[in-house]
Amino acid sequence: MGTIKAVCISEKKGTAKRNVATSVVIENHGLENDAHAGNWHRQVSLLSYEAVEAFRARGAKVEDGAFGENLLVEGFDFKTYPVGTVFQCNDVVLEITQIGKQCHSECEIFHQVGDCIMPREGVFAKVLHGGTVCVGDELLLKDKAKFRAGVITASDKGSRGEREDLSGPAICEMLSENGYEIVRTAVLPDEEDLLYDEIVRFCDEDQVDVLFTTGGTGFSPRDCTPEATMRAATKNAPGIAEAIRQYSLGITPRAMLSRAASVMRNKTLIINLPGSVKAVKESLTFILPTLAHGIEIMRGDAGECGKVE
Repeated sequence: MGTIKAVCISEKKGTAKRNVATSVVIENHGLENDAHAGNWHRQVSLLSYEAVEAFRARGAKVEDGAFGENLLVEGFDFKTYPVGTVFQCNDVVLEITQIGKQCHSECEIFHQVGDCIMPREGVFAKVLHGGTVCVGDELLLKDKAKFRAGVITASDKGSRGEREDLSGPAICEMLSENGYEIVRTAVLPDEEDLLYDEIVRFCDEDQVDVLFTTGGTGFSPRDCTPEATMRAATKNAPGIAEAIRQYSLGITPRAMLSRAASVMRNKTLIINLPGSVKAVKESLTFILPTLAHGIEIMRGDAGECGKVE
């Protein structure tokens, strides 16, 4: 647990931050009225109070915010936490996106005392959820979701707003209940190129551990989700789709008409699910207990399923 010692902003870039004691923190933006806030990965800067005190002990007279930190916090050595670590203060949720930085020009504090600790001690974060922070508030290390997931709904009518997407939210709800972090979702028309591009974006840019699609797996001329999925694959992983079909055949013989695929793109598992809420819930209930081990193996966090005697 940490304690907020200073809440700092600067209205203009290139000027020192000042301690304002309290601030509204805006989701996917940063501290209100702070010049460095915005739609980028360095929305909030954090610095260890202990690191600043050690700097002051060397005879330097520096004010809170002098190193460009938004939040000065006692109790955490931030540079020891990896990218992706999540902290929470009241309703504010922050995820570390960068450790330290390179100073391209010597800052004002460097000119004053000949050193600056922000490049080696500071970290940067994006705002996952907004709220208010004040001096004296507690900052907590938040348990991070075990896996990062994305969801794509393939639906012509859904993409045009003519039909409410119910299967996508159903997937998100079940994943959240099982400890997955939903990175983002998308609703797209049944267009192979669009689906392929979005699948690649989820895998290569968002770097989700698992991507679920729903819809577009049947015999309709417009159904093309499996084709887009196979185009994106670097490895095949057919067992998951086969297992879902086998399980679903015990519920309805129409499961034989599913063309759903399951593949890997580098370190992302991509799984096609049916388009109905009922079938989505049945499929996830069946595969989720085993899926975690497969993802861990893919990421290199666990050994293989069986041992050779």
